[in-house]
Amino acid sequence: MDGKELDAYLARIGSARPAGPDAAALRELQLRHLRAVPFENLSIHLDEPIVLDPAALLDKLVRRRRGGFCYELNGAFADLLSTIGFDVTLLAARVFGEDGPGPPFAHLALRVDVDGDGPWLADVGFGRHSSYPLRLDPRDEQADPNGTFRIAETADGDLDVIRDGQPQYRLEPRPRSLADFEPTCWWQQTSPRSHFTRSPVCSLPTEDGRVTLGDRTLIRTTGEQREERTLSGDAEVLDAYRTRFGIVLDRLPRSPSS
Repeated sequence: MDGKELDAYLARIGSARPAGPDAAALRELQLRHLRAVPFENLSIHLDEPIVLDPAALLDKLVRRRRGGFCYELNGAFADLLSTIGFDVTLLAARVFGEDGPGPPFAHLALRVDVDGDGPWLADVGFGRHSSYPLRLDPRDEQADPNGTFRIAETADGDLDVIRDGQPQYRLEPRPRSLADFEPTCWWQQTSPRSHFTRSPVCSLPTEDGRVTLGDRTLIRTTGEQREERTLSGDAEVLDAYRTRFGIVLDRLPRSPSS
């Protein structure tokens, strides 16, 4: 990423260039990224290929002003942080379900090392997660606007990320490359067993809650209040993508159920 591309990416998330790669800058960048770039799987339902390449991700998130899922969001965020001067390591994670941690490479998260202050877990691609980076070393509780988090080490040396007492995902400490995630990314795009292929979804945190568009259902949460509304026509759905998420589409994503 060159200087011009860096400035365009920072403008996309509403941030000026940080003075340096420190913990305060990392906190600001994660929060701004979360609130500006939606978590969405629309490419799958628009028959658009998802390419795990830094240039392709930059084009999608910045030039086309779209979002993505974890491989795209954290892949692009890693490139942004590295360009600024952070020491970034890609980590593979297994997402917890009812039966424990799922398959490897189901999630991509970032370890960010800051001189004299770190390491940190940065994540802009896990839906409802921490607003700010989490310290990876301490094992005590960490307060965040989205809950109380804790990092717990397993007997095998992996790290469980726990929110409000519930395990979210299990991190492997081994460094990975973006290419390592391509097989699972392909599976997530194509398999009927993947929850990403079942229905289009687009979600973005707000200052006081979250707004989500799942197929034709618009959900807005504010604190403990939840409002849900079914959008009636194609034009209303396309308008919701534009006004709520800044995503301009010329056609609707196709839902398997439609």
